Amino acid sequence: MTQKTITTIYWIGTVLTSLWFGASGFFEITGNPIVWGITQQLGYPPHFIYLLGIAKLSGVAVLLIPGKLLRLKEWVFAGVFFDIIFAFGSKLSVIGLTATLDAVIAFVMVTVTYLMFRKLYPGLDAQFAR
Repeated sequence: MTQKTITTIYWIGTVLTSLWFGASGFFEITGNPIVWGITQQLGYPPHFIYLLGIAKLSGVAVLLIPGKLLRLKEWVFAGVFFDIIFAFGSKLSVIGLTATLDAVIAFVMVTVTYLMFRKLYPGLDAQFAR
């Protein structure tokens, strides 16, 4: 895989991830009734929904800064993975298997994006060890 292909896949994935989680975060902080209804149905309290929205929008801002804040991007990817895993588990236990499709799609999308991020910045582990 060429560097150009890796970069292209990374940025497509980053933009799609940012749109997905940015929209979700926006709907959470603005009290969108559909998003809030589902999230409250899963048992999450209102203060958590606001905090989740703020965290998602902050993470999206970090992801969209090219070539900077690499350590923080690692944390953002971790947070996104936790969000997806908890959404999957919550939906599976409360609503059922069919409600988890969005989490599965998000997991695949973010995994590919993260793998391309690691290919773009292969020396990240050595840099973190300093």
